[in-house]
Amino acid sequence: MSLGSNSVLCDIIAARIAASGKITFAEYIDLVLYHPEQGYYTTGAANIGSQGDFFTSPHLGADFGELLAEQFVDMWGILGSPKPFSLVEMGAGQGLVAADVLRYLQRHYPDFFDALEYIIVEKAAGMIAQQQQLLQRLAPAAQIQWSTLEEIADASIIGCCFSNELVDALPVHQIVLEGGQLREIYVTTGAGEKRLSPTPPYQAGDATGEKEFVEVTAELSTPQLAEYFDLVGIDLTGGVYPDGYRSEVNLAGLDWLKKVADKLQRGYILTIDYGYPANRYYNPVRHQGTLQCYYQHRHHDDPYIYIGHQDITAHVDFTALERQGKLCGLQRLGFTKQALFLMALGLGERIASVSTASDSGNQGIQEVLRRRDALHQLIDPMGLGGFGVLVQSQGLSEEEKVRSLKGLTMPPMS
Repeated sequence: MSLGSNSVLCDIIAARIAASGKITFAEYIDLVLYHPEQGYYTTGAANIGSQGDFFTSPHLGADFGELLAEQFVDMWGILGSPKPFSLVEMGAGQGLVAADVLRYLQRHYPDFFDALEYIIVEKAAGMIAQQQQLLQRLAPAAQIQWSTLEEIADASIIGCCFSNELVDALPVHQIVLEGGQLREIYVTTGAGEKRLSPTPPYQAGDATGEKEFVEVTAELSTPQLAEYFDLVGIDLTGGVYPDGYRSEVNLAGLDWLKKVADKLQRGYILTIDYGYPANRYYNPVRHQGTLQCYYQHRHHDDPYIYIGHQDITAHVDFTALERQGKLCGLQRLGFTKQALFLMALGLGERIASVSTASDSGNQGIQEVLRRRDALHQLIDPMGLGGFGVLVQSQGLSEEEKVRSLKGLTMPPMS
């Protein structure tokens, strides 16, 4: 058995491969992360936080959620203060953002809080359990519900659908250039197959009949993969890219955005994640793609170890989301970096207030330093501050369209 892997999950994957000979890399990732009983997210194996496999912006404190709340209040006002105003959080993790947003709104914007309907879209049972435990104290006052995208009626949402580090966790296909042709990477078993991945991880069977998960290439599983590159304006077969060039294609992200757009009657879609525009994502120099695995706060690029016990992600192609959004009737309102977005929402004032507290001696020096470091991590251009923030809208009136969102304005100079 491979290092630290879930043996039951490995056997499930092997059985799925046996039924068809091979599976796409996207199907492999879907099983590893989201299998209903054994997936990394569904079992609760996902260890998120400063001491876990990885951490996200809300793990640094309540500021991220509270500043998002300021943006949601701004959106509510632009839309004419509708009641209800629906906040649809997709992929809510442990529920930290929801808790921080709701507590802040209850304290500072009670009218908006009373108008708010908070919907969490989450398919991982392990995550739902953690969210419900965290949010149970808020439930009597706040309108919180859990749903799937399929359960939400089309054109029913007036408000904002948002996500933070969701799209990067969707299953991706992997493609590779072979002899100038676009080919797809599949996962299969058998020691005799050509192996593309770096190490021989999972092994199943007895000593005389071992099998391992190996990568093989074959024709594209769907014409949507070639169509994707037409969508984002990238020509992989034009002679610029080297033979052996491999990368990811997030078809699930396109499907997800279409579903979200279908649910939105009037309002906004806010997507926060790490990634690049297509011309940077598919840079010929980035010849091994962006796939990363996270285990116990260390990262590597081998998805065939710690199976079921590690997170697997790929950067987001924001050009694809923008152009897919346009096809779905969405308007692009703006794209910025998380650092600028949060500064425009008031993070600079929070940093200044920490310095004031330090000078006046109102807080212990250790707490002041911890909080200052957390705030600066949110805007670190080499880390969380470099994340992309894409804002799209649907159903806005001409007057509403011309009103600038607070987070997309230039932050005040300090």
